[in-house]
Amino acid sequence: MANRRDLITMTAEEADAFLLEEKTVICATNGKDGWPHLMPLWFVTRPTGPEGATELWAWTFAKSQKVKNLERDPRTTLQVEAGEEYHLLRGLMVECDTEVIHDTDTVLELGLEIFGRYGGDPAGEVAEDVKAMVRKQAEKRAGLRFVERKRVTWDHRKLGGTY
Repeated sequence: MANRRDLITMTAEEADAFLLEEKTVICATNGKDGWPHLMPLWFVTRPTGPEGATELWAWTFAKSQKVKNLERDPRTTLQVEAGEEYHLLRGLMVECDTEVIHDTDTVLELGLEIFGRYGGDPAGEVAEDVKAMVRKQAEKRAGLRFVERKRVTWDHRKLGGTY
C-alpha cells in the first residue's frame, strides 16, 4: 500500500500548472523579534534551467518590513494554496533563500512582467499608462527572487474522496 503522503504529492508539472492558476503567494520572513512576518504577494514564475524547473519572483516596496527582514535573514517560506473543502485542498510550500534586488532596470522588467500577468490581458500586454506607472514605481520597489531549497506539495483531489 502506498504512503498516503506520496499519493497526494504533485509532480513538478502539476505544481507548475498550479502556480500558473493561482494569483497570491503568502511570504513568511523572519522578524527581528523572532516572530514570523506573513504577507501576501503577487508573483510570476520564471524558468531556471533546461530541466524546466520554475522559480518564483515578486516585488515589494524597498522600505517594507519584509525587505528589512530579508536583508537581515534571507530565509523565506512561501505558501500557495487553494480549495475550500478538505477533499479539494491543494497547495505548495517552498523553503527558499531570497535574493533582494535593488537594480531599477531589473525591478522595472519584473514589475512589467507582474502587471502583464495580473492586468487581465490574455497576452500579458501592458498598456502605455500602466507602463508609465510601473516605471515610476520601480524606483521605490525591490525585486524578490526566491531560490528554492525544499518543496512540499499536496493535492487531496488525488485521493478521490477516500481518506
